[in-house]
Order: sequence, then structure tokens, then C-alpha cells
Amino acid sequence: MTAFAHTLEGKSQEHWEPLFTSLSQGENNCQRDTCQKCADLEPYHGHLNKVAYWTAKFAAEMFPRNSEESKSAHQWGYLTGLWHDLGKFSLEFQKYLSTASDTHASEIRGKIDHTTAGAQLAILRHKAFGHIIANAIAGHHSGLLDSRNTGASLEKRFLKDIPHIADAPPELISESFPAPPAFLACKDNAFPVSFFQRMLFSCLVDADFLATESFMHPAQSALRPENPNDVFKKALSLLESKIADFGIPLSTVSKARATVVENCLDKATESPGLFTLTVPTGGGKTLSSLAFALRHAITHGQRRIIYVIPFTSIIEQNAAVFTELLAQLGPNIVLEHHSNLSPENEEKESTRSRLATENWDSPIIVTTAVQFYESCFANKTSRSRKLHNIANSVLILDEAQTLPVQYLAPCLRTLEQFSKNYHVTTVLCTATQPAIEKSALLPIGLETPTEIISDTEALFRNLDRVQITYRNSRNDQTIASEVAAAPQVLCIVNTRKHARAIFQLLPQDEGNIHLSTLMFPAHRLRKLKDARERLTAGLPIRLISTQLIEAGVDIDFPIVYRSMAGLDSIAQAAGRCNRNGKLTTGHVHVFHSEHLASERFFRETAQVGHEILDLHAASPLSTAAVQAYFDKYYYQQKSQWDSKSIMADFLCVNDPELPLLFQYKTAAEKFRLIENNQIPVIIPVDEISKNLVEKQLKNPAIPLHRNLLRSLQRYTVQIYENEFFKNQHQFESVRDGQFHILICPETHYSDDFGLDLSSEAPNSNSLIC
Repeated sequence: MTAFAHTLEGKSQEHWEPLFTSLSQGENNCQRDTCQKCADLEPYHGHLNKVAYWTAKFAAEMFPRNSEESKSAHQWGYLTGLWHDLGKFSLEFQKYLSTASDTHASEIRGKIDHTTAGAQLAILRHKAFGHIIANAIAGHHSGLLDSRNTGASLEKRFLKDIPHIADAPPELISESFPAPPAFLACKDNAFPVSFFQRMLFSCLVDADFLATESFMHPAQSALRPENPNDVFKKALSLLESKIADFGIPLSTVSKARATVVENCLDKATESPGLFTLTVPTGGGKTLSSLAFALRHAITHGQRRIIYVIPFTSIIEQNAAVFTELLAQLGPNIVLEHHSNLSPENEEKESTRSRLATENWDSPIIVTTAVQFYESCFANKTSRSRKLHNIANSVLILDEAQTLPVQYLAPCLRTLEQFSKNYHVTTVLCTATQPAIEKSALLPIGLETPTEIISDTEALFRNLDRVQITYRNSRNDQTIASEVAAAPQVLCIVNTRKHARAIFQLLPQDEGNIHLSTLMFPAHRLRKLKDARERLTAGLPIRLISTQLIEAGVDIDFPIVYRSMAGLDSIAQAAGRCNRNGKLTTGHVHVFHSEHLASERFFRETAQVGHEILDLHAASPLSTAAVQAYFDKYYYQQKSQWDSKSIMADFLCVNDPELPLLFQYKTAAEKFRLIENNQIPVIIPVDEISKNLVEKQLKNPAIPLHRNLLRSLQRYTVQIYENEFFKNQHQFESVRDGQFHILICPETHYSDDFGLDLSSEAPNSNSLIC
């Protein structure tokens, strides 16, 4: 009797997907590890064969080619994939497939348990190592479980009475158990073991989704981007040509930028590991770091370049720079990933929505810190799918000083695992290098990194082009009056409420521009483009923004106002002042705002920043001042380094039945860089966004796919959960409540402020659809 993995609605059994193809079957006599046909979409290959092939391939690619770690991971991945759906051999599941009207939606809801069988077999075959495979298999639909919990847990799965799988082929059941990778030998630290299990889970989830996609939506599967071996060589050639087009550097700033590029290319041939790139704002970090990453990846065979930018920043700019530079290499080279539009509520997920979740399969990824770090501690399949593609890559942490102190220990341990065990080169790239090197003040720090810049002190001296003036307390009316009197000025404050208040105090003028995270990304890009054009033309421009403009935005004002914050934020604000060195001196005014109550979140950083400004008044942005700031700030906050005790959720214990006490679900619930849950909402305001929504998203005949979600994120705004539910009537929810669309942008989205859900219509120009 043939066992099946999936059916097609309305199709006879001859069109269903077989569960497993015996090694003696198939016209090419499939040979498991070496068979290339398992990657092809041939009907005689079973689902388990395909998933085993891809899981093994993904696991092996996490490490250098032909290394012992790669060979070991390949074996672990193959066995995990081979056993992941053993429960589908049961008579109960096969009957279920024959009678269910829509199996793809129903099976996800767990009507027949098909994930526990493989987990139980793994434990039976090896009491210790079996747990590593067991949790990956048990969670490949519902997510990684807690080992022990009053609710669902791995411990309960081991004891669960499940349908009998006697019809499973003996050759499949008798597979031998592999030895673990050598780096897991350390017995006094459970985190590396939990991390390997998490990465194996990611390989399995991605392999399962891709194999299922190839059966259910072969046309969509064919759109998956290729990652040609020479793409980085071509990209580096294009970048070197662009740099050459800048000509011979003549100004102090252009000479300093040329030095940064030269240092990056020189250091790129060094061995993979942990690096710092300490460059003052405006020193050309974006292209220089890309030059380092490309040459380094080529030299060491790394497969991706991943840029991680703070969640308060505008990531579209870097993605646009890279996309424009590499346009001739074709589509899908650069992926810009803001937020996951897939639902977090597993009850609302279906097989179709899962297949559309992001897996970071492009050569260059530009993403946010929220997306990166929360994915590293997530337990859901949708967030975890991409993790294995971080391994064997170059990881650029842009504005690395924004590492959240409340999660400092788990974040540093994650970076350590990637760099130490998964062939990841991590570059901490910033003008204000955080003091995260291991020391007496920071025992949780990382081992000594390699600085890319040969002489940072000289570089900072050459790029010192602003004067910082502390202005004490200033109310909004005073700041607004000074801003209004300046022809070209940038004002950066800490909250959206404060930014809006100052903007509304300005006399009406077409040169007034407001930036907010309540604007969708494409809207923010347009606003920045308008601002740059007015600066270039010498027209009046008064830009009011929150700190989102500070993280790498290439814009150059003669005057900048900055509400008091941490020294790192003040330095970033200064980087938008006299950025290109056209003036003898740019002027940065730092002031305390009247909104202290609403800015309590920034109280600690602002207090330390103020103290350092006093102590280093002569050179407040020097490397010595920055070092003093982070030493003082991190040490003062040492009780907060792991404020939610996340590291305690991963323990090896003296229990033969449950030696790995890994609380994945609990840790995921704790790890929230943004404490208040946010919900993405789509704003259809132009022909592109309306077509995406009306012709694709709302059309049930079109399956969800990654290209659609990637396009929609450019028209997406994140709002707090409580605000969404309070205003739920303003949104149309589609695809079983997975996506939410603003019904009336005419009255609730303005050109000046973005999304406005107040009962009154926006008091500034509405974007008319």
C-alpha cells in the first residue's frame, strides 16, 4: 500500500504526493545523501526523501564546505528530515487524507498527530542525542516546545499515545544515529546545544516548506532565486567601479572616506571572526562595509551578506543603495525585510500562509534589529525558518551601539555562537563603538575583536567637523521659533508626540517636513528625497523627526537640534550635520525637552549622556568619550544585562529522561525588543499598493507568496496591538484575518503625519486615493 504525504483537492490519488520512495525504487535508484534527483520535482520521489535531502543540504551549508562540522551536520539534517513525518504512515492519517475535503488547512490544526512519532523514535534510539532531533520534529508545525510546561511540552509528547506506524519501511526506521558536531562537546554550557537544535529546526522547517511548496505550487516554487557562486565577484567589481568613479579624493572628508575603503579591503582577507568598524558618521561606512563583506565572503566561501539596522531606523536607504548598485545582476539579489506579515497566531495559519513566510534566500539581506534578534529567540516556524541562512555569512551590525541593554547577555551569546561555531563573520559597525569586549566591568562581553581601521584616532580627527553646544532646558515654542528662523535645519527628538508638537508650532511653509514611523516606508523615502532636493537647491527646509533618521540616513544639514539622549544618539545626530564637510563648522544644539514624563524610557541614557558631555566638553565625540559613556552606562545597568533571565531557560540537567531543559516557548515570549506587541497594517494609497491589495492579496485564487509580501511591506505601518483593537473597525481583515488593510486612507492617512486613527480627520494634507 502506497502512503501519501499530501493530496490535491479534487484530484485523484495518482496526483497525490507519495510519502516515501524506497531506496530501491525510482528510475535513477535514489542514493540518499548523494542523489541530486531528490532536489528535483519528480513524482517518484517521496516527501520524506525531498525534505531529508534539503534539510541535510541546508545543515551542511551552515559550515565551510567539506569541513567535519559540515559532514556531521549533513547527517543530522538528513535523519531529521527523514523522520519528521513518520506519523503519516499510520492508517489513521492515510484514512484522514482520503476523507478530508481540504487536507492542507485541516492537518495544520492537528486533527491527526503526525509529528510525535518521529520525536518518540529519536528518543528511543538515543536517550541523550535524540532530544536534539526530537524537539525539531515535534515542533515543525506548531513551533519549538518547552521541554517541561504545565501546558504543551516535549515531555508530554514523549508519553503521548499516538497512532501506530507499523507500515513505515524498515530501511527508514533503521537509520543509524550520527555523532554530534565537535563544538557541542562542552558540557558546562547548554546554550550551544540549544542553539544547534534551533538551527537544525530552522533547516527542517525551511526544507519542509519548500518541498511542500514544490508539490502544491510548482510555478511559485520555480520563482525561488538562485544564488550563483560568482554573484559576489560581480558585485565587488561593480562596487570598485563605483568607488573609482568618485575620482581622486581632494577634500579632507573624501580622503578620509578613501582611507576607510582601503582599510576595509585590506582587512577583508583576514580569517573569519569578530571585527569592529569604527568610523565617524559620514565616513562612508555603507559602501566601505559592503566592500569588506564582498571580498571577505569571496575569500572564505561565505554565502550571504546580512545587514542588521536598528528597528528605529530607515532600512530602505541601504537597500536602495545596494539595489541600484547591483541592478544589472538581476532581481532578487537584495532583500529588504522589515517585518513578517505572516500571522503569529498559529490558529490563523494555513499551509498556504506558511509557505509564504520569509526564508532569507537572497545573497544580500537588509533587515531590522527587531527582526534579527527576535528571530534568534523565536519558537514559531514563520520566524525560525530563516535562521539557517544566517550561518556561513558576513553579518554587518550597523549602528551596533543600539544593542539593547535589557537583552545584552542573550544577544552577545547569540553573536558569539554565530561567529564561533557557524562560520559567521560579525562586523560591529558604528561611529560610537559599544564597549562590549570582555573585561572586569563587562564579564559577559565578547572576546577581543579585530578593528578594521588602522588608525581610528586620526580618522576621528580628520572627520571632526561640528561644534556641539549644550543649551539647557528649552520648551517647544522656543525650539520651534529657532527652527523656523533657520533656512535649513534638522530637529531630532525622542518621541513621535514631541516631533508632531514642534512641527505643528512651525509657521506653514512648503519647506517644513515631518518624518515618523507611522509613515509607510515608501512614503518616508519620498519625504527624504524631497528634503535632499531642497538642500541641494538651497531652498528652505526644516525637517522634524524622531531618532529614526539617525541610523545611517545620508543627509547633510548645516544646523541640527537634538533633544538630550545618550551620547551615541547625539553622535548620530551630529552625523547629519556638515556631513560632507562643505562648511568650516556645523552646529549641533543639544537641549533638554519639556516632555520629560513621556521620555522616561530614555532617562538613563540621557542622564549618562549629559554627564559625559560635561566631563568631555572639549571633545564630546572622541573615542575616549564614547568609551567612557558605554563603560558607565553598561556597568550602571549590569542588573539588566539579562533582565528576564532568558539564559536560564537553556539548561543541561541531571535527568536521564529529560537531560536538555530548553524552554523555547517561554524564552520567545520573554524576548521582545519592543515590549508592546505590534500589528502590521497595509495602507493602499497609490496604484501600486491598490493593485497589490485588490488583484493579489484579496484574490483567494492567488496563493500567498514571498514576492507579494515583500512588495506589501513597503506600504505597511506597525501599530500597537491595543491601538489596533481599539480602531479595528477602520481596517478590513482578509485571508482569514491574517492581513489588515486601512479602509479609508483619505481620512486616516496624511501626507504630513502618516497614519492617524483619531476620531477627527488629519489636520494636514490627506493623501487622496
